[in-house]
Amino acid sequence: MVSAAEVAATVTDPELPMLTLAELGILRDVRETGDGVEVTITPTYSGCPAMETIRTDLLHALHDAGYSQAHVRTILAPAWTTDWISDSGRAKLVAAGIAPPGPAPRRAAGPVPLVLGVRDDDVACPRCGEQSTERLAAFGATACRELRRCPACREPFEHVKEI
Repeated sequence: MVSAAEVAATVTDPELPMLTLAELGILRDVRETGDGVEVTITPTYSGCPAMETIRTDLLHALHDAGYSQAHVRTILAPAWTTDWISDSGRAKLVAAGIAPPGPAPRRAAGPVPLVLGVRDDDVACPRCGEQSTERLAAFGATACRELRRCPACREPFEHVKEI
């Protein structure tokens, strides 16, 4: 039987379906206990509308793999950061034409404010590599993405904002 951790690691994100929850860094822990399986996830931000779909997808994948007693627990601390996106996840974003985030802003200890504002520095085009791109809209398909355009290849693309 495939382990519960291996099963959970294959579930994809509903908003970025080229990434698994593990690659996105929101899959925090998977434990098999005498009572079943407990999966721990951390949302990309506390109001993320995809969390119920993620929970349902995890439970379906585990049930389909033979884990009938599964529970998904959401934790908010430590807060998720784009730094948790794996190298393979970043490469998959680029392959899908989405610019991955740069390093997350460093903040003092304590609560981490959610900042989904305007990025001041350049974002490289995921298609041609041009370093200087322009922002078309502060928000893309989701609040954590922005819409940009490359002046070299003239293609629009989304960029995952740093959190």
